[in-house]
Amino acid sequence: MPTYNEAANLPRMAEAVLALPLGGLRLLVVDDSSPDGTGRIADELAEKYNAAGQDRMGVLHRTEKDGLGRAYAAGMTAALDDGASYVVQMDADGSHPVEAVPRMLKAALTTGAGLVVGSRYVAGGSLDEDWGAHRVLLSRFANTYARAVLGTDINDITAGFNLWSEQTLRDVGLGTLDSAGYSFQVELKYRAVRAGHRAVEVPIRFAERTEGTSKMTLRTQLESAVLPIRLRLRGR
Repeated sequence: MPTYNEAANLPRMAEAVLALPLGGLRLLVVDDSSPDGTGRIADELAEKYNAAGQDRMGVLHRTEKDGLGRAYAAGMTAALDDGASYVVQMDADGSHPVEAVPRMLKAALTTGAGLVVGSRYVAGGSLDEDWGAHRVLLSRFANTYARAVLGTDINDITAGFNLWSEQTLRDVGLGTLDSAGYSFQVELKYRAVRAGHRAVEVPIRFAERTEGTSKMTLRTQLESAVLPIRLRLRGR
């Protein structure tokens, strides 16, 4: 769970995640030196949830804010080094439904998929009603565009709520990814499928954040637009 200025959201998100009825579950927060004190709050939460010798939560502090993709790659690498069999990536702003995690894990275990996408764009999936028409159109266009360029069947290839098997993450080569921003979501899925791993999609309702502000910038949007073409030309 990467964070940057999520002090208002992290406590309730940590509580919700760690309340899931899943044995062996551990939460790793990757904080990019948030000026609002999110990193300090994460440390306090870890101390709380790790009381009595437990190891339920960890915090990875990064001193450089160099993109969401880099933060995810750092967190995933740390999770693998810690022995994780499956890694879930999700936002700290409450937009991804925590209660969907057990369903995503079940889908991986029953189908043998190396990637399970929490999908807005399959039957049963939806977007928050508070999303404006322009945001809905932009999101749908981004998915349609990336799918067409890359020739993939994943309906929500830009989704940021995903479950990965250990082997899938090792096969994609986290240290060799080109994407620093939101396009990381597309590149990682594309590489996973190219490496022969099956992807399945589980419907979710994507909620609007209630606290804080989005980190999406024009630069990240441009990067996301260019990446699919670059990947296709390289054949990666």
